[in-house]
Amino acid sequence: MPFLQKKPQVSTNVPLYTVGLNKTVLVVGLGNIGEKFDDTRHNIGFASVDTFAASQDFEKWIVKTDFGCLFSNATLGNTRVIVIKPTTLMNLSGEAVQAVSAFYKIEPQGIVVVHDELDIPLGQIRTRVSGGSAGHNGVKSIIQHIGEDFGRVRVGIGPKSPEEMDSAAFVLAKFSAAEQANLKLVTNEVSAILTEYIFGGQLPHETRSVIV
Repeated sequence: MPFLQKKPQVSTNVPLYTVGLNKTVLVVGLGNIGEKFDDTRHNIGFASVDTFAASQDFEKWIVKTDFGCLFSNATLGNTRVIVIKPTTLMNLSGEAVQAVSAFYKIEPQGIVVVHDELDIPLGQIRTRVSGGSAGHNGVKSIIQHIGEDFGRVRVGIGPKSPEEMDSAAFVLAKFSAAEQANLKLVTNEVSAILTEYIFGGQLPHETRSVIV
């Protein structure tokens, strides 16, 4: 558990919101369920929370049919952290987020959603709180169910190539072999961002880049 062996560095940026002691935080990874979607660009949210959960020795994923998601949890420091991967269609992801947040009484300010972003280049990760969906159907569904005031970890998967390719086809295609060789750098950085948020109590508005 490398992140638990030393205190993570916390950004000096002004926090957009904070997590106090003895709180419950919900981390949501967006993607599509099914082997045919494994290693696709649209599933980078799933891959990122898989890396995060593995890095912190979370419990094994279990199917929560009543919530419509795969579910895991752990206690990190003084915070209970719940991680989910909705098993609905992408454009219904908000149903699972609403069900889990309502049951555990988690306000939107305690929710962080990790998702792919076509308009951000691969190797770049941007974080923010609130805002629109930028055309992402999963984020749009979550906004419809709980509002806009949740954290976002936007993981770049662009630029689209070839440029004339249909965007839906591009995001549902698998990463190239060259891209896959570097994806661990990306998911590790997302894991670090989530870890810093949990232990440091803030999700800064920033852009990070990794070499890919």
